Amino acid sequence: MARLDTAKQVRILSSLVEGSSIRSTERMTGAHRDTIMKLILRWGRASERLLDEKIRGVRCSHLQLDELWCFVNKKRNHLRPGDDPTFGDAWTWTALDPETKLVPAFHVGKRGEADAVLFVHKLRSRVEGRVQISTDKLAAYRWAIASAWGYEELPDWGRIVKRYRVEPASFGRYSPPVCIGVNKDAVFGDPDMDRISTSHVERQNLTVRMGLRRFTRLTNGFSKKVDNLRAAVALHFAYYNFVRKHSSIKTTPAVAAGLDGQPMTLPEFVEWGELYGR
Repeated sequence: MARLDTAKQVRILSSLVEGSSIRSTERMTGAHRDTIMKLILRWGRASERLLDEKIRGVRCSHLQLDELWCFVNKKRNHLRPGDDPTFGDAWTWTALDPETKLVPAFHVGKRGEADAVLFVHKLRSRVEGRVQISTDKLAAYRWAIASAWGYEELPDWGRIVKRYRVEPASFGRYSPPVCIGVNKDAVFGDPDMDRISTSHVERQNLTVRMGLRRFTRLTNGFSKKVDNLRAAVALHFAYYNFVRKHSSIKTTPAVAAGLDGQPMTLPEFVEWGELYGR
């Protein structure tokens, strides 16, 4: 891996962040898949440091929170006694500012209260000022938000609950259910009911599935280890926040949020990985 020059690392990075698998990146760049995996782990460590150092003091009026499913090593139905507890379902918790498109925090773990607390506390450490939060009906958010903000400074929090009708099996195994109704309710504070929504963060979930092969459904591109998944997710969000220009805001989310002066280039990102990924 040490023999790869910056230009080749940029080609590898460009392939990975556009949704290519490790093996297809190997075929396109000529780098061995083990080398590519080592680069992902290095860039993942550097990405976590980049996000932690630069995403601080974020001021926004509204945040949307959601969870995105994938799996590690094997699906839940294939688990056996004695398997690694990290195998099976894995959830990526994400927060999105719908105005700047910034993802100020994410967390990879399970879909329980403990991981909800870790995620929301990380989010709380990176945002300032009063903010309105929108989530789905997941009960774990209640204690997580209350413990992160404290009962004296609770944010305005509203939930959106969608009701679906399950279609008969003849419509197709993976046909999406039909939404037949939406309910909104205020949990904490005085949220603007018209702004209670998770539409933007759910669209962000599609961006993750398109840009990260490990999240693509019905493929063999899943993560074999949870550490690999965490590194890949950190790399994706660092690239998304600081390098990739969003079509609706014409710049990167970090620049739109005032966290950076200009978009980072891929060579600069590779250099950051060399300095802080070891």
